[in-house]
Amino acid sequence: MHVAIIMDGNGRWAGRRGLPRTAGHVEGARTVRRIVEAAAGAGIGTLTLYAFSCDNWARPAREVGALLKLFRRYLLTETSRCQAQQIRLNIIGRRDRLGAELLRAVEHGERQTQHGSGMHLRMAVDYSARHGILEAARRGDIPGPSEDEFAQFRARLNAVNHSAPAPDVDLLIRTAGDQRLSDFLLWECAYAELYFSECLWPDFGAADLTRALEDFARRQRRFGKLSEPLSAGGRR
Repeated sequence: MHVAIIMDGNGRWAGRRGLPRTAGHVEGARTVRRIVEAAAGAGIGTLTLYAFSCDNWARPAREVGALLKLFRRYLLTETSRCQAQQIRLNIIGRRDRLGAELLRAVEHGERQTQHGSGMHLRMAVDYSARHGILEAARRGDIPGPSEDEFAQFRARLNAVNHSAPAPDVDLLIRTAGDQRLSDFLLWECAYAELYFSECLWPDFGAADLTRALEDFARRQRRFGKLSEPLSAGGRR
């Protein structure tokens, strides 16, 4: 099962408490640790978290700098934890605009966890689904509608995004109430079930993840075919 999460609401969480937005991002990083552990414990095979989009570069320089420093610190502190839990770490998105220190942390984290046999944790940084699709199309003829050509295009898309192979998204969760994809995993979410939570990301916990999974288990996924019940509690 592949679960993707748009982690939204850090700034609003901080604003409601009279704190700077950076405080919300720090608290949001703590939530990442809790949810990664909860997802691994729930048997989720792949978890993709939207950490920083290409459009986020338009935010104030101080906030952008704080976000990237926080992400580097997360990689440095959590790589060993991922190793201990057999979690394989993969950073997807562009890398040409990341600073040298952050890029070294990304490569170190991936190298140290590459043999993890447990959950595949993907974190999207400087990520844009439309940019990835466009770059993948530029690398070869635009494929036609056959399964083999879809697979070939998917391989090029993975290469553009520095992504290890991963299944399509089964469940996309977005926190903080907004109901949009925000240029996240557009190709991979072709048949994803969508779940929107009013909970701000720093307040999102294991119980909230469980509710989302339980909601998913009650849904029927048809993929354009006749209705069939989900098997194995909604997982595959």
